Amino acid sequence: MALLLTQQTPADPLLAPTPPAIDAKGYILLDFHSLRAIAKSNADQRMEPASLTKMLSAYVVAHELDAGHIHGDDEVLISEKAWRMPGSRMFIRAGSKVTVDNLLRGVIIQSGNDAAVALAEHVSGTEQAFVVLMNEHAQRLGLISSHFMNSTGLPDPDHFTTPRDMATLAKAIIQDHPASYSLYATKEFQFNNIVQRNRNDLLWLDDDVDGLKTGHTDSAGYCLVASARKNNMRLIAVVLGTRSEDARAQETIKLLDYGFRFFETRRLYEANEPITEVTIWKGAKKNLSLGLREDLYVTIPRGQFDNLETRLDTETRIMAPAVNGQQLGTMTVKLGEQAFAERNLVALEAVQSGTLLDGLIDEVKLMFHKTP
Repeated sequence: MALLLTQQTPADPLLAPTPPAIDAKGYILLDFHSLRAIAKSNADQRMEPASLTKMLSAYVVAHELDAGHIHGDDEVLISEKAWRMPGSRMFIRAGSKVTVDNLLRGVIIQSGNDAAVALAEHVSGTEQAFVVLMNEHAQRLGLISSHFMNSTGLPDPDHFTTPRDMATLAKAIIQDHPASYSLYATKEFQFNNIVQRNRNDLLWLDDDVDGLKTGHTDSAGYCLVASARKNNMRLIAVVLGTRSEDARAQETIKLLDYGFRFFETRRLYEANEPITEVTIWKGAKKNLSLGLREDLYVTIPRGQFDNLETRLDTETRIMAPAVNGQQLGTMTVKLGEQAFAERNLVALEAVQSGTLLDGLIDEVKLMFHKTP
């Protein structure tokens, strides 16, 4: 059975201007709530993540902290391997002890390879064992086109990701571990009498930006994952393989400006709130509420909200018993001919079978019931 909740004049085919030209090997602009890709190029192509890898390393550490397996005030004995790590460093000394909290700041703010290895060894004993944990989390989070060989992002032929996977990881960091995410907005960190500036220039250039991470190697180019919030809309921009520090910042600003200027994100329906009511036959009650298990957000061109059309398709004859959460239909949200969201409609409550008499009465009614 189909039900049209809203229907307006069809939207103008020209919904928004084309995205700006972005000088990067690959990029994506993703809305945090709706997960809609507003702009993209080579979003699913394998590329080197460089120090963006440390976003996953920090995610794993945050997960271990939340689980109580490690603690922020744990003192980590710094190994010679961690001390000798090349590239960007926190400048920890072999044989010294540094707290997990400070090492996490060293990873996120200073992008220290030494800090990343020290944390990996503290969590899992060895960096190699930690990398196994990284890849397990990557698969759990849906980073289906990524594989990691180390905790730092140093080049390796089997160490790769995609712009889309990096955006997915950024969403998980913001959503799952808000305490550690707040560190990504910190502009500088001093350790061992050395003050180091956060390499994310957007923290100085755009007040709406509150994270995340930069990366660079000769082979990967200059990379940046950034998130910004404006007018209750949060966007995640990923650019991989740009030509310089300035280029990665400017190309990211172009993406964020495009998204905020020409698009908006709205919550259409709340989780577990009734959207429609259907008849349930042979049950202890006659009606059953259907809704969604998660909030439904849509990202659409600005000014087009009133042109959205929502179509509900429910099963024609629903028989008791019904289980809470049971799929009994689908919802499609369209703008013109374009589908913006598709979700399952589920039962918001359980309905037990009625009495024998209830069943017999409904059996008779069904004989004369016409299917719409």
